[in-house]
Amino acid sequence: MALEQARESEPSGEDPHESSEAVDKERSPGKKRGPGRNLPIAVGVGAGLGAIVVTSLYVQKEIFLAVLVVFLGIAVHELTGAFASRGIRVPFIPLAVGGLAMLMFSYLHGAEGLIASFALTVLVLLVWRMRDGAERYVGDVTASVFTLAYVPFLGGFAVLLLDPPDGADRVITFIAVTVASDIGGFFAGTFLGRHKLAPTISPKKTWEGLAGSALACMAVGAWLLPWLLHREIWQGAVIGAAVVCSATLGDLIESMIKRDLGIKDLGNLLPEHGGAMDRLDSLLATAPIVWLLLEAFVPAP
Repeated sequence: MALEQARESEPSGEDPHESSEAVDKERSPGKKRGPGRNLPIAVGVGAGLGAIVVTSLYVQKEIFLAVLVVFLGIAVHELTGAFASRGIRVPFIPLAVGGLAMLMFSYLHGAEGLIASFALTVLVLLVWRMRDGAERYVGDVTASVFTLAYVPFLGGFAVLLLDPPDGADRVITFIAVTVASDIGGFFAGTFLGRHKLAPTISPKKTWEGLAGSALACMAVGAWLLPWLLHREIWQGAVIGAAVVCSATLGDLIESMIKRDLGIKDLGNLLPEHGGAMDRLDSLLATAPIVWLLLEAFVPAP
């Protein structure tokens, strides 16, 4: 989900715990490493996104919902285009309409609405593809259902976070802790990164970057949960620890998709940030985790 405030993460197409390109080369003794991106532009774009998110949440929830719909729609378009480049036919129109229905029903009817609309959209996708015959039917519908589950279904959990009376604070907590993973991982990985985390999937990720993400997530969680949602510091730290795992996995999943499809970026919507999917990868993987934990720690009134 779009929506990341001040996400100072990797350069376009790279991942947050990654070091700069110098990590993959032998570094000269004493050579200082840089962030490998135009930080003023990246910070400006991130701050702009953050302002949109905060303003929409605290002015009118439906405005945030509209922003979410737009960014998720762009992400679906990016994925369908990436699949098309490899001859995989994923229909954008039923995905977009079904995804919109999933977000609307999530907002109006909660988790039951999300699940029911997801199931109905899957059925529509299965029938829609029948028009083009049996050749590659299974592969095309599998990619279509994957896209539906990966983007609008996971994004629907952000809508579930929004629904309670304190939904704006829940969403801010969710986004801020996830963004902290990116920021902490980016700077720790860039300036301290030495030991690769997942070289076969994302060669520039480092264990040092992961440690930076963990510290940042737990610190922000421990700060925000008592302040915004009036719960214990340890509960915020637990959420932060869970988020660093889900956010890292979200980045790795998107890296695996791009590697399999043989592309560097899924889009270039945002200068120095990449496409919508590049900004949403960790948020999508994190949304259901934070929703579950907040349901346990902060039951809705």
